[in-house]
Amino acid sequence: MAVTEVEGSPPEASARRGLLRYNSPLAQVSLLGLICFCCPGMFNALSGLGGGGQVDNTTADNANTALYSCFAVFGVLGGAAHNLLGPRVTLLIGALTYPLYAGSFLYYNHHGTQAFPVAAGALLGAGAGFLWAAQGAIMTSYPPPNRRGTYISIFWCLFNLGGVFGGLLPFYFNYNRGDTPASVNDGTYIGFMAFMLVGAALTVLVLPPARIVRNDGTNATRVTFSSPATEGAEILKLFANWKMLLVLPAAWASNFFYTYQFNNVNGALFTLRTKGLNNVFYWGAQMLGSAGIGYFLDFGFASRRKRGLFGVLVVALVGTAIWGGGLANQLKYNHGKLANRIDFKDSHRYPGPFLLYFSYGLLDAMFQSLIYWIIGALANDSQILSRYAGFYKGVQSAGAAVAWQVDRHNAPLVSQLIVNWGLMTISYPLLALLVFLAVKDEDNSVSSVEDGKEKDSKLSAPTSFH
Repeated sequence: MAVTEVEGSPPEASARRGLLRYNSPLAQVSLLGLICFCCPGMFNALSGLGGGGQVDNTTADNANTALYSCFAVFGVLGGAAHNLLGPRVTLLIGALTYPLYAGSFLYYNHHGTQAFPVAAGALLGAGAGFLWAAQGAIMTSYPPPNRRGTYISIFWCLFNLGGVFGGLLPFYFNYNRGDTPASVNDGTYIGFMAFMLVGAALTVLVLPPARIVRNDGTNATRVTFSSPATEGAEILKLFANWKMLLVLPAAWASNFFYTYQFNNVNGALFTLRTKGLNNVFYWGAQMLGSAGIGYFLDFGFASRRKRGLFGVLVVALVGTAIWGGGLANQLKYNHGKLANRIDFKDSHRYPGPFLLYFSYGLLDAMFQSLIYWIIGALANDSQILSRYAGFYKGVQSAGAAVAWQVDRHNAPLVSQLIVNWGLMTISYPLLALLVFLAVKDEDNSVSSVEDGKEKDSKLSAPTSFH
């Protein structure tokens, strides 16, 4: 059945407009945030414990290496899957792999064999590639261009609220288990699985892109059909696209630091119950960081390009200060984990390391929200943006896979910190160059590159779609 939405549409079409409409970009982005609250949000809380909640990091390091190696491939292919299957099916396939991963560590608690967690990690890598490619397409194409930062912040807050609640699970279930290093109990993993299954169920409520209508009556994105041959050719072009090459160092850095922060800061310094509590604030800091940078990127200056450039500058300054503090902290325990771990009740030792870990969460959200905002400013077509988002997640995951093996082979902790700091520092001028060359001041104009030729395309709503 064809549906028509054009300027000057009849009164009944206008009556369907509003923030609370189920087919509004805000409603769908919020739904997406709830899905990610339950699935990757809980996964983040589990990973944030260090070692997947186990005393020995080896199993989690190997599982995450398998995860991010597959994620690197399927992240790039996920954009094609979204364009062929649509967001609902792509999100469902991805979401179902999350509870399997949490369940594999429940299995490991009883049997102690790595095979299941590593296999589950590989499957989750494929599923996460699908889920995050669909997420990227929705996040960058549905919002009005002049409110993209705000919508990214809304999603990021909902998503990271999952990490906040997920951090409370191990804090509650393991509160009375003492200060001796131990793995989290079965109830922790079962709680994670329950939330993840709810997230998978929520994917059936996602609407097709053709039905998403902004408050001004325009369609959120063009709706066209793709083919495997087209997607294969377009994916290959990404690796020669100068815009994606400028994004590449930032993408590589954007998950590389998780291994160091989770295993060698939170996992190495704090007691079991305190690690869970720290995650509540780490992911809470992500909500603050995303909201702050998102507001600035939408309302900081009249010029969109200027907002982007100053956004890069702000993140660079904040990042330099935080990593500098991290180096000062790291020099105190470069030999490895503390024998006498810090508990949240230790008023003398706890505040400094806690504030550092909190700041790492703040920086992560600011950095990734900035990247998403820049990617969203490069095009308005959901198919193009799904490929861009898939490329970003694929490169991001390749970096993470390397990082987990770097930790697996016991690289010096100061070296890990310096590499993380250096990768982010390299990315700042390249992102600024991308903003300067490719982000236009006009919100309805997009610069795109195809086959080496640059052209401007005006955002226009199709007159009909199926």
